[in-house]
Amino acid sequence: MQKARIKLSSPDYGTLNGICTQIIDVAERTGVKHSGSIPLPTRKMVIPTRKSPCGGGTHTFDHWEMRVHKRLIDIEADERTLRRIMRVEIPENVKVEIELKEA
Repeated sequence: MQKARIKLSSPDYGTLNGICTQIIDVAERTGVKHSGSIPLPTRKMVIPTRKSPCGGGTHTFDHWEMRVHKRLIDIEADERTLRRIMRVEIPENVKVEIELKEA
């Protein structure tokens, strides 16, 4: 039996949780053991930009922030389960990594 470790990351929190629940539903319907979704630390990327286009005046900045949320799901999967997981429709802004290990 193989173990699949699925890492999901997205800047959109709601979409990411929706995809995680779909993958867990597939695992429960096929009757395989799974653990997750385990939330990993959120990565915050802050970019300070100058408000004024010219050099004069006070130094005022806008702080733009993008957060990348991550989830981890472990599944003891057979080939049939993995094929069903691959059929889950995933939006463009969600990044998926699947790592297979021999158990």
